[in-house]
Amino acid sequence: MKTIPFNKVIITCSMLLFLSCPNSHELEFVTELPKKLKENSGIAYYNQESVWFVEDSGNKNSIYEVDFKGNILKELKVRNSKNVDWEDLTTDNQGQLYIGDFGNNNNDRQDLVIYKTPNPNEVTSNNVINSERIEFWFPEQKEFPPSEANLFYDAESLFYYSNHLYIITRNRSKPNTGEALIYKIPAVKGRHEAKLLGTIKMPSNKKTSQITSADISPDGKTLVLLSRGTLRLITDFSLSDFKAYTITEIDLGINSQLESVCFKDPKTLLISDERVKKTGGNLYFYKLK
Repeated sequence: MKTIPFNKVIITCSMLLFLSCPNSHELEFVTELPKKLKENSGIAYYNQESVWFVEDSGNKNSIYEVDFKGNILKELKVRNSKNVDWEDLTTDNQGQLYIGDFGNNNNDRQDLVIYKTPNPNEVTSNNVINSERIEFWFPEQKEFPPSEANLFYDAESLFYYSNHLYIITRNRSKPNTGEALIYKIPAVKGRHEAKLLGTIKMPSNKKTSQITSADISPDGKTLVLLSRGTLRLITDFSLSDFKAYTITEIDLGINSQLESVCFKDPKTLLISDERVKKTGGNLYFYKLK
């Protein structure tokens, strides 16, 4: 495989906890993604030589299976859904797929929803997959939109763990404070009040503090957050009360619009970026050290 080396690793600290890590890493190029998926925004993996993608606002309400050579193997239309702004994918222990329709750039949406589908690999005909709605709202948001200082309710990150879905918001406040909120809802059909678990504090640099995707390791001990050119590993945390944690921040050495991350196995991540002009539109491996 073609490799993209980089050697700049930045360590930040949180809650007075400190880490050290190796001073070099590699981001491995896997394949160029189909040009049809220019605006890929979420990725899911099912222990095979392919991944599933969605695209964000303005695109079809479809999911796409793509192999590691960049070929589209399958396209499934998601029944009973609408792509207002699909931003991330995650799966549960039964292989059910969750599509986060909660992109909210202007912080004015009141129709936030996650679509739950069966395992797409088990669909055998009609190129259609059924879905059910998991609706939710953020109780802390009282205005739509709120003031510029309180634009905390856009979201592009979703992961599943132990019968619940976790949503991490993207900070669009002015000035940007670097804070991301983490919420929890049940992974069942219905309308739910999202429970605020805590705040993840990051540098106030606008580009690197806006989280575009997230996932959790199979053992529940490592949370990965993706943003432009940057990967953050969060450890030493509790999902029941997200107040203490440790962050390791890694400069990925590229400046493309990174949009999707998921675990392939306990030590390997799959990462993709959006195609913008002549950059991006690729799938990568990243090996955790």
